[in-house]
Amino acid sequence: MIQINGVTKVYGNGIKAVDNISLEIKDGEIFGFLGPNGAGKTTTIKMLTGILPIDEGTIVINDIDISDHPIDVKRIIGYVSDNPNIFERLKGIEYLNFIADIYNVSKEDRKKSIESLGEKFEMLNALNDKIQSYSHGMRQKIVVMGVLLHNPDVWVLDEPLTGLDPKSSFILKDMMRKHADSKKTVMFSTHVLEVAEKVCDRIAVINKGKILFVGTMDEMKKQAKQESSLEKMFLEMTDNE
Repeated sequence: MIQINGVTKVYGNGIKAVDNISLEIKDGEIFGFLGPNGAGKTTTIKMLTGILPIDEGTIVINDIDISDHPIDVKRIIGYVSDNPNIFERLKGIEYLNFIADIYNVSKEDRKKSIESLGEKFEMLNALNDKIQSYSHGMRQKIVVMGVLLHNPDVWVLDEPLTGLDPKSSFILKDMMRKHADSKKTVMFSTHVLEVAEKVCDRIAVINKGKILFVGTMDEMKKQAKQESSLEKMFLEMTDNE
């Protein structure tokens, strides 16, 4: 479970990238985090993964406060960033072994995981090639594989489908569903409503650092029907794009 309580992040120019937001992402659900570019999605995710410090508020993941115990939280998180920039001079297999070493994954377990993930994402034949020779989609796949190697309880995925081919995208969405169904946590950032509607159990909409809505897509549709239209409800959210 992820609990975000009154969290704020202010950058040097005085602008609040995240403005006093509170969310609860429950075990057993895929929680979608929606908003346009610059809405505060990535800043929020970087705080809950320990990359950025929290200016105000608290983030607790599986009963662990990330500000007090950042390393403990990072051990249980699998984080896919929105940009697959990694060690390009390493071979794919070298990168995966490097990640496995960081998380103390045994030789036996990592071998099984690499074979399983490599087969799913059709990367086995590319693991001995340098990452700098990979396409954007292949880099995204190797990042996802590295993130999942230590079998983390909490998945935090920031635009993970970007660059993936349709088959790999389907496989990752299926893996997200199975992970949530096993009573684990999946937080999934996207700006594509259609993807969120098909994949997510609940969503939060953020824009200009503030949470505009939290609930199911059906609840959003009902609210839009009462107030105006779904498109108008998203107008403010998308006006930065």
